[in-house]
Amino acid sequence: MSNRFTPRVAVPLTVVSALIGGAVLSGCGQQRDPDVYTVLNSSTDESYHRWDAQTLARCGKRLGVTIEQQSVPASQVMTKALRMASSKSLPDVLQLDASEMPTFADAGGLIPLKDLGLTTKDIPEGIVDFGSYEGTYYGAARTVNTLALFYNKDTLDKAGLKVPTTWDEMRETAKQLTRGKRYGLALSAGGAEDGVFQFTPFMWSNGGDETKLDSPEVAGALDYWKSLLKDGSLSKSTVNWTQADVNDQFMAGNAAMMINGPWQVETLNSKKGLHWGIAEIPVPTAGDDSVGPLGGGVLTVPNTGDDAREKMSAKIIGCMSGEREQITYALNSWMVPANAKAAAEWRRKVPELDALADQVATARSRTAKLGARWSSVSLALQSAFQSALTGESSEAALTRAQKRATSGN
Repeated sequence: MSNRFTPRVAVPLTVVSALIGGAVLSGCGQQRDPDVYTVLNSSTDESYHRWDAQTLARCGKRLGVTIEQQSVPASQVMTKALRMASSKSLPDVLQLDASEMPTFADAGGLIPLKDLGLTTKDIPEGIVDFGSYEGTYYGAARTVNTLALFYNKDTLDKAGLKVPTTWDEMRETAKQLTRGKRYGLALSAGGAEDGVFQFTPFMWSNGGDETKLDSPEVAGALDYWKSLLKDGSLSKSTVNWTQADVNDQFMAGNAAMMINGPWQVETLNSKKGLHWGIAEIPVPTAGDDSVGPLGGGVLTVPNTGDDAREKMSAKIIGCMSGEREQITYALNSWMVPANAKAAAEWRRKVPELDALADQVATARSRTAKLGARWSSVSLALQSAFQSALTGESSEAALTRAQKRATSGN
């Protein structure tokens, strides 16, 4: 399947506020069929579109309404929703990437889900935060994902090497596995959100923080990436690769290990003879928590001014994110159910992805601390990677990044 983690276009908050404010003040703006509801999502991939259509058919039948699906590429969801807001035709349910949700919520464009009768019972705190902005719960996740270490079992076995658990072990293992055209490790440091997503587990596990990019801990994480590049264990093309490119390299046998996410599993399983395993991302020191980023979409109710439709929209979300639907969707997509009870059942059904569930348990949201300001930090980090991995010192690149993030440019 295609890469489910797609770089997105940052939209200035002032633009979002103006467009959404106008839509909310003037109400819904168009007559709608009372029995037909619309969900806007990014399920353009054929498999995902089909799975969502099946979910919506089941939920529609249960609720006595027709639910239609509109899908646009992930990078276009925000701009599409804003165009719909300006023409007073917002969808009834809007699936946003969790990193984009705060921008919409900050502009007053979303209804708090608890106001509409939805609860956070059996949802882990980190996943509640994932769908919240400034302490208010706006987005219900069906499933979540994070990053993990994927490895070629045959390659490691042949070399007599164990799966690394610490940074030192990963550096040494990657060095020993680098032979000919094969690199020991592949990861994405591309100048887009992919690279930032992949950097967060190294930054966070090292004690770094997005609120202070010029700290020694963040520089230490970037220096670790630089050391892998200096060893020749990473390709110089790392600075251009997306996560889809990383997966292509791993599948082609050009990388013995990779940092990636569960959205690649379907593609990995399609290659006969490829025996892969999955483990938590190595940490600086044995015993440290491996803290990765939570990824995925959240289901939200746009503020249309139509109370009755908003209440039904919440019921649609309640059905889509119910335990039964979560398990079905998670088994199809190889993601981890957001609900703790559903996740426990999922673990029993796919024990080979146990490490992924463990990684999710310690993962956190990218926007939990900064909310709508995350996009400025992300852009600043993207620029820092490009500079530091092509010769500049990590300290200089990150000092500039912190200034850029603070100024918001």
